[in-house]
Amino acid sequence: MAKVRFGIEGMHCASCVNRVEKKISKVDGVESVNVNLATHQAQVTGDITDQQVNDIIASVEKIGFGAKPITDEKEEDLSKKQEVESKKLLRDFSIAAVVTIIVLIGSIPHMMHTWGTWVPGWLSNPFFLLVLTTYVQLVPGWRFYKNSYKVLKSKSADMNVLVAMGTTSAWAYSAAMTLFPGPLTSAGFPYQLYYDVTTVITTLILLGRYFEAKAKGQTSTAIKKLMNLQAKTARVVRDGKELDLPVEDVRVGDHIVVRPGERIPVDGTVIKGSSSVDESMLTGESVPVMKKEADSVIGATINKTGSFTMEASKVGKDTTLAGIIRMVNDAQGSKAPIQRMVDVISAYFVPTVVALASLSFLVWLIFGPDPSFIFALTTFIAILIIACPCALGLATPTAIMVGTEKGAENGVLIKDASSLEQAHKVDTVILDKTGTITKGRPAVTDVLTASGWTEERLLTTVASVETASEHPLGEAIVRQAKEQQLSLTEPESFQSITGFGLEAQLEGKRVVVGNERLMEREGIEVRSFLDQAHSLAEQGKTPMFIASEGTFAGIIAVADPLKDDAKEAVRQLQGMGIEVVMLTGDNQRTAAAIAKEVGIARFEAEVLPGDKAAYVKTLQEEGKQVAMVGDGINDAPALAQANISIAIGTGTDVAMETANITLMRGDVISIVTALRLSKSTMRMIWQNLGWAFGYNIILIPVAAGLLYPFFGLLLNPMLAGAAMAFSSVSVVLNTLRLKKFKTVSPVTT
Repeated sequence: MAKVRFGIEGMHCASCVNRVEKKISKVDGVESVNVNLATHQAQVTGDITDQQVNDIIASVEKIGFGAKPITDEKEEDLSKKQEVESKKLLRDFSIAAVVTIIVLIGSIPHMMHTWGTWVPGWLSNPFFLLVLTTYVQLVPGWRFYKNSYKVLKSKSADMNVLVAMGTTSAWAYSAAMTLFPGPLTSAGFPYQLYYDVTTVITTLILLGRYFEAKAKGQTSTAIKKLMNLQAKTARVVRDGKELDLPVEDVRVGDHIVVRPGERIPVDGTVIKGSSSVDESMLTGESVPVMKKEADSVIGATINKTGSFTMEASKVGKDTTLAGIIRMVNDAQGSKAPIQRMVDVISAYFVPTVVALASLSFLVWLIFGPDPSFIFALTTFIAILIIACPCALGLATPTAIMVGTEKGAENGVLIKDASSLEQAHKVDTVILDKTGTITKGRPAVTDVLTASGWTEERLLTTVASVETASEHPLGEAIVRQAKEQQLSLTEPESFQSITGFGLEAQLEGKRVVVGNERLMEREGIEVRSFLDQAHSLAEQGKTPMFIASEGTFAGIIAVADPLKDDAKEAVRQLQGMGIEVVMLTGDNQRTAAAIAKEVGIARFEAEVLPGDKAAYVKTLQEEGKQVAMVGDGINDAPALAQANISIAIGTGTDVAMETANITLMRGDVISIVTALRLSKSTMRMIWQNLGWAFGYNIILIPVAAGLLYPFFGLLLNPMLAGAAMAFSSVSVVLNTLRLKKFKTVSPVTT
């Protein structure tokens, strides 16, 4: 299953989006398609071969739009293209504005005879005004005719059709009255010129388009910033020499020297030296992180103080930065469920508006006051202009764009628009204990030995067995043994016992290490040590029972300290009305101690990995909207079951692949940031949709003259043009307020 992005040219409203989506979805091999008006891109998923790419391009061109595949390398070209379009709009608006001012001055005598005596006769000459207005229609305003032709050719309609119909109606009536005044007035048509209406509407819509393009450019800045972070060169050691090579030439396994102040070129591992690294541009974490031998470093981050040599592990499109850019692009190209409602409405919107405008024209032509034709024509033009669905099409995608980018700026990576929307409904957050609430780097605190065993022997035995394990508790014991410079032996065999512990063969002896339940299962007597084990657990430590050849050997206690922001994160989540639940495979007493310390009332201990997903399902059956937060491979089933899955970025790739949201920092407070960002984005979407729908619901009846019989109010088509232009710009400007969203600052303990 491939995913291909296309740049789409010529889209201006929600109905354009709907038509492009429908056309692409009919191409063989296409599974799904999401078209975004804000980014002018289509994200197509399916069995996409070179032939399918050509078919997609051809199908889009058939309905009057342009399409071109986008690769990561072409992002910059796309940005430049949008800049060129903005400049072209500014040029067309400027030309139209100058001509419109002249037309407005020349139209004063036709509108207000007593006020227009100062205007020179040649300036108010109808033929002169006809020439100027025709120029505005066919030069700056040509884009509306060109796009309308393409759309109508495909047996459809969009906002270009509405604008073209409205302005052409005013222009055509005025031109006919200028060229044939006698016959038309004799036939009962009133002498009325609409040159000012035509030019003002065209100019205002061009101005609105320009402001809209500039504002949309401001909504998409994070990706540009991320792309500019990439280092251009790398100092690679080859054949004993340091060479400055383009970053594209770096290969996996290359040794790279990084000096103070330089950007780290690719992802890798420090093999020599140490330094502090500023990772804020990718994780949002402002405090530099110390890096020493064996620590991983991320490409595009900045080396601050020392020099070090690293080994490249991920290059090109496999780097963390490239993955973030892809994720943000995919999120912006995806479609939120709420947008589907807009798409359904927009599919019928333009035809409905044309029908309403035509009906209004007929009603006022028959029943309207004298001159009824002018009255009917005014309402016809006003409805067509006021109803352009630009604001409707921009309401959701612009908010999604800004929301996903604000997340990326602050180390919160959102998989898609659906995840961003769904997250605001979350009322229950499940936190895995180890690596989520705790730091995931436990340390040995106590060693209790049975008769015949010494602390050194017990630690050596367990550490030898744990060398084959990747469990954080086992790593803590191995680390402790190495610090004491104990001599370790590799086990002959090793097997993990899910939910209990492990067993291994060490120097011909069967050794088991695990929880109290493992001892019960093995039939090993531990009663004399239970009080001590329970006391350790009540202190928040995890007691690990050890037996060799069926005989109890002792207990090693390990404690995993809380993350500095865990308590504050739980407090803030609860302050948002969200219930926080903790799941852990640890024993009941340890779990209770940790839960009490962070302020969690509801927790489940001794939960097997396979049971985590079942617990999530139980909460969902209670009607809860559940977010599961985890960092390990054993969390993947629960992450998949949850309504929203949140992976701690310091965890495994499997958890991150499964997750809807990835927290790059690895801190708990980022959960609060993610959920608050979702709520803020959804609030912005509803505001935008409320404005866009409300605008049309209120102003279309006004444009149709509904208030005229009661209050004598009739919407001037020029005001309709101004209102239409303002509606789109206001939606985008409202969305830009989301850029002021502030992340949550934890209170460290």
